[in-house]
Amino acid sequence: QVQLVESGGGLVQAGGSLRLSCAASGSIVSINVMGWYRQAPGKQRELVAGIWSGGSPNYADSVKGRFTISRDSAKNTVYLQMNSLKPEDTAVYYCNAVLLSRRSSRWDDYWGQGTQVTVSS
Repeated sequence: QVQLVESGGGLVQAGGSLRLSCAASGSIVSINVMGWYRQAPGKQRELVAGIWSGGSPNYADSVKGRFTISRDSAKNTVYLQMNSLKPEDTAVYYCNAVLLSRRSSRWDDYWGQGTQVTVSS
């Protein structure tokens, strides 16, 4: 069984910062890509940032220059440092991992439970 557990969400004023963490645990063989998605009320879930096992990150245009994704492969943990937050960043943020577990012969998608980020103006 694989679990992704997020932490670090909360309420912050515009211009402030938050750091999200997501730790993957369980019967993991290997993790390919880890990333963060978000979903605002009434909107579709969208990719915020992703990082591959080789360390190459990619970002949504809306967060480039403000958010930084990083990864600690030894801990199966991914982080999202969010600076210069804007009210439009308000959403539930979900951690995602594409990984190989001991119970499967294929790469599967796993999701965290989500953490609320609210940015007040």
